[in-house]
Amino acid sequence: MSGESQGRSGRPQQKRSVTTAVRQNLIERADLGGREVSTATVMFHDAVARVRGLSATDEKALDVLLRKGPMTHAELAAETGLARPSVTDLIDRLERRRYLKRTRDPSDGRRVIVSVDSERVLGDMEPLFAGFAARLHTLYERYSDDELRAIADFLTRAAVEQNAVVGELKRQHGV
Repeated sequence: MSGESQGRSGRPQQKRSVTTAVRQNLIERADLGGREVSTATVMFHDAVARVRGLSATDEKALDVLLRKGPMTHAELAAETGLARPSVTDLIDRLERRRYLKRTRDPSDGRRVIVSVDSERVLGDMEPLFAGFAARLHTLYERYSDDELRAIADFLTRAAVEQNAVVGELKRQHGV
């Protein structure tokens, strides 16, 4: 395949010696769209959390526990990027709300495992996400399977890159 090389995704890509004006415009639109989605996401999660009397950090910690399963205090701190004292406060708040519970690790009684009450959390949160989820599913219908694969790949890779930058910022600035 002359004129093509393997891209990061493993798919053939056309070689580019210079960035065309059209591509530059697409990159600028993607950058702006990413910023707009980021802002909308923060605002959405803040609104959902406020409806339930939580902070956005509380709501996202619950999401981490729902997606990744039970974990220790230290693991939750690592997953959320919060300082350990902040995680202790977060766990206390969410335990009082009966969204999660602490249990002793059966293999090591010194360790405490934090687990989410998924039925309670989903029962409280899913109705607030339903309208947005329906809109997304309507939007997905505009795209072919190949386009959705590319979108899903991009979003997954963007999250990995963003998490890497978060780690770098924290190391560089000691936060």
